[in-house]
Amino acid sequence: MIKINVNGKIRNYNGNEDKPLLWALREDLGLTGTKYGCGISECGACTVHIDGEAVRSCVFPIGALEGSEKITTIEGLSDDGSHPVQQAWAELDVPQCGFCQPGMIMAVSALLKDNPNATDKDIDNTITNICRCGTFARVRKGIHLAKKKR
Repeated sequence: MIKINVNGKIRNYNGNEDKPLLWALREDLGLTGTKYGCGISECGACTVHIDGEAVRSCVFPIGALEGSEKITTIEGLSDDGSHPVQQAWAELDVPQCGFCQPGMIMAVSALLKDNPNATDKDIDNTITNICRCGTFARVRKGIHLAKKKR
């Protein structure tokens, strides 16, 4: 059994330790906000925070989490959508279909936590999530607006 802190709650996971965190979150813990996109850590739809760092959960085995301080999913970013990134996304209508946006929001929130004055170059180097709808220009505007809301 693995004890993990997910969104501020201690959870017990008693299953295959090689199972990707994405599937443990969705199937075993009922947290379906984290999305499956590619399954090979390329698209970023599955991004969550582990100890404050953005991690692509589709290739991260849950067994590697024993002793981790905290796992945060999109459901745990804020209770009411009040996180600055979520506010900026809503204000600018950043998503089109929205499928990739939980992972995008998690990647952006980790970037701004570590680098609250991120430049366009920082964004280009850090936010490598893929949006099939191509809302990258709105994502960039959303990041800059979120910086002001912090």
